[in-house]
Amino acid sequence: MLHKRVSLAASPVLLALLWQFRDEPLAVCTCISMLAGLATWCLVPTAATTFKRVGLSGADMSKPARPVLAESMGMVAATVYLVATFLFIPAQFRTSSHYVFPFDRLGEYLSALLSLQSMVFLGFADDVFDLRWRFKLLLPTIASIPVLIVYYVGYGVTHVVVPVFLRPWLGNAVDLGVLYYVYIGLMAVFCTNAINILAGINGVEVGQSIIIALSIIAKDLANVNSGNPAYEYHHLFSLYLLLPFVSVSCALYYWNVYPAKRVRGR
Repeated sequence: MLHKRVSLAASPVLLALLWQFRDEPLAVCTCISMLAGLATWCLVPTAATTFKRVGLSGADMSKPARPVLAESMGMVAATVYLVATFLFIPAQFRTSSHYVFPFDRLGEYLSALLSLQSMVFLGFADDVFDLRWRFKLLLPTIASIPVLIVYYVGYGVTHVVVPVFLRPWLGNAVDLGVLYYVYIGLMAVFCTNAINILAGINGVEVGQSIIIALSIIAKDLANVNSGNPAYEYHHLFSLYLLLPFVSVSCALYYWNVYPAKRVRGR
């Protein structure tokens, strides 16, 4: 099988590069991300048999014959993604220039992972229990609570920049107060369901996720060497989360693009 041969050939090279650049967090993240992508590429077809055996399967409505394919393959990609982000924690913080360990930044990173884990659980629960829409609207808001709490404790900034054409009337920024946190919670609901609603179309759900992530990565790379340490940190934080996401998503896309060999989910 092509995916196994490529993975066996590329893995030693990536591990060697990982060791060679172990003091460069961005390089380590890139290597771990590529290894995560290879792992997902190999694990999806292996897990599909098990998932079908336990009933996690469904008819592919995108094909005239409607073949029965394994569902919830996104769970495989999400699990590999979370493992990759966990393994990256030592590389991210061991080279810190702070004299005191940056617990605040570790808290931000872990809160993001906790929210992501909550959303993975929601996705899997949806595939298993076929949740009603009222629960799909509520649970993403609950999943965003860890990020909101850490943001409230660490920053607490609730103002938003006003578009240029409105500044003569509203000024440069508007303080939303508690409505800012309501807005973030609602945005979590919109983003997750805007992606999930296209799950039945081969390759579209994971494909648009890849495009969105790549656009953010392009902006991060363009601004990561701005000369402002605080500004660079936020762009690096974004890259550390998005690089493994794109890698595992591309592996999932390989199996899910039309004509799909595996189904992302219901």
